[in-house]
Formats: sequence, structure tokens, C-alpha cells
Amino acid sequence: MEITANPEYVGIIRLTTSGIANKIGFSIDDIEDMKVAVSEACTNAIKHSNDDVFNITFSRLENGLTIEIQDNGKGYDVENSVQPDLENPKENGLGLFIIQTLMDDVSIESKENQGTIVKMTKYLGVDI
Repeated sequence: MEITANPEYVGIIRLTTSGIANKIGFSIDDIEDMKVAVSEACTNAIKHSNDDVFNITFSRLENGLTIEIQDNGKGYDVENSVQPDLENPKENGLGLFIIQTLMDDVSIESKENQGTIVKMTKYLGVDI
């Protein structure tokens, strides 16, 4: 799906995620985790990519679901991104940490002026 980089569309993406995950057989708790993770990834694409659109791809696995958020924006240095200080949390900067906490596998690829891909996988029946 190609989505306009407008925060108003994040709710639609959350509903889509919920519907797909429900059809696959995920628990309500897992679906809620995926909805939060997808919201964070979409919000990052909207706020930080400086791109007008981004893409979301849902891929059903034999034992789970992979969700990929891709933009063609400015990108960033993944290797040197700052880890959040959980003792002194700030309003911003927790998105990637939240995604990594809620999903089973997360990979992030980003190149300057070539965009960012956040690939998140949740497996059926796996507790974090």
C-alpha cells in the first residue's frame, strides 16, 4: 500500500494491521502490540523522512506476519542512532525501542537520501 505521509492515515493502517493479523490468528494482545509498532514506524516515516508518501507491505508467513514500512526520504545513520535513556525518558526518541520491544524480529536499513526500511516480524504463539 502506498500511503500519503499524513498522520490522519495512521488509524487506517492500524485497522488494516488489526484485520490482517486477526485473520491469521494472532491473539488480541499480539494484535495490539503490532498496532503500536506499526503506528511508531509510520509516525517515524511521516515525521523524519521528509517524503510525501511511504509504502507498507504485509507478508504472511507460515508462522507469522512481516510488516515493512519503506520511505524514500532522507534516511539516517542506523549504526550511530542514540539509544534512549530509560531512566530519564523524553517525549521523543522511544519509537524504535518500542518497536524492537513489541515485535519478535526487527531490522532497519537506511541510507542517506535513499530512504529507510523498517521490517518487523511477529510470530504466532511467541511470547516476548
